[in-house]
Amino acid sequence: MLRSAVAIALPRDEFVGVSAHLSEAGYESIEIHSPEELEALLAARSDIGLAILDSENAFEQTLEMYAVLHEDGRNTPCLMAVAPRAMDRMRLAGQASSKDEYFTRPYLAESLRWRVEAILIRMETTNEASDGSLLKTQALVDGLAEDLHGRVVVVFNPKGGVGKTTIAMNLAAAMQLLEGQRVLLIDCDTVTGHIASSLGMERLRTVVAAWTEGLNTGIEESFATIATRHSSGVSVLVLSQSPLHTQILEPRRIVEAISTARRSFNWVFVDMHPDYGPLNQEIFALADKIIVPVTPDVPCLRAAVQFADVAVELNIRERLALVVNRANSGISVSDVERVVRMTAVARVRSAGMLFMRASNEGQSAVERFPTAKVVGDIKALAEWLTDTMNPGGARMGSGLIRVLNRAWARRRPGRSRSRHPTRSVVT
Repeated sequence: MLRSAVAIALPRDEFVGVSAHLSEAGYESIEIHSPEELEALLAARSDIGLAILDSENAFEQTLEMYAVLHEDGRNTPCLMAVAPRAMDRMRLAGQASSKDEYFTRPYLAESLRWRVEAILIRMETTNEASDGSLLKTQALVDGLAEDLHGRVVVVFNPKGGVGKTTIAMNLAAAMQLLEGQRVLLIDCDTVTGHIASSLGMERLRTVVAAWTEGLNTGIEESFATIATRHSSGVSVLVLSQSPLHTQILEPRRIVEAISTARRSFNWVFVDMHPDYGPLNQEIFALADKIIVPVTPDVPCLRAAVQFADVAVELNIRERLALVVNRANSGISVSDVERVVRMTAVARVRSAGMLFMRASNEGQSAVERFPTAKVVGDIKALAEWLTDTMNPGGARMGSGLIRVLNRAWARRRPGRSRSRHPTRSVVT
């Protein structure tokens, strides 16, 4: 299977950064400046799998390029830089059947690479289905996934409104985009969970729906196959969209499915409902680490103290990790640590409006505001987890895409690739 090439219509400095990361992944980048150049390129080459366009700086020209991608029988997908104010108009333009995607500035060049790879791998795998090799490709993916043994990290506090979901989403995105890991994010809150809506993912296929279908088909789908890929590359799984009719979500079965998912992901992050019910207790027992977000206010501190006592009873006390959220407001961090009787492993500053803006655009703050100080706080937490769960700072793996890339590189001798490429931030 030959690697696709990528046509890129970005400003020169951005082209240089993005193309460098795509080159490391084995993709050729071709700079284009006009609809005519794009049309000539598509006519001359059949291996153009994707175009990266810039509607933010050249809207009308980008619309012409978009038309070129989808005329004369073509259906070439595009990844488009869009200003938030233009998002609605671009959605109206996208009437073709290809899976077009959007991103906003500022962005990490490395994160764009992961999105390009995800799109092209989906396209390449779909194309292979026509020659009967799809099952072979899936077997390769499944075989490589078996080599992983992901860590299960729970985000929990018995009090709501302390930032559990915000930390879970952004920590998952940081692991995927900044640490190069393969990540599954599970919303186990069937009552007030809102991970999907916060990431702009509507009408997701839920575990309840998939397992209910399985009663008729006899096929029990794994969490890895039910999950939906977000633009960040994180696989997102929602147990249920409604608190009703969840009888099929038997706690033991859920825990077994999470345990199985560890073979397909480096990290499994679980956002939980604030209770001590049977499901949560089963997941506590499975978890490698339980992150406890605490805000500097008395009700939250009381809830954290209660959980610390319950954790002793459940024999999970040593797995707890205190994270002080909104750390620059209210009670001092040292006072929080003294009251909860735990040392904070990370501090996340207040950034409510920033998180809200990112969520309104269907993104994590890690994607939308990669240079923000609060994203640095999240990244520090991701690095602490990586170092703590892997003595000596060794990375658990490179994620499935990098494993596939290494397999590809072995078939193309003479190519060298940096294990940890420089992270370029485009503003």
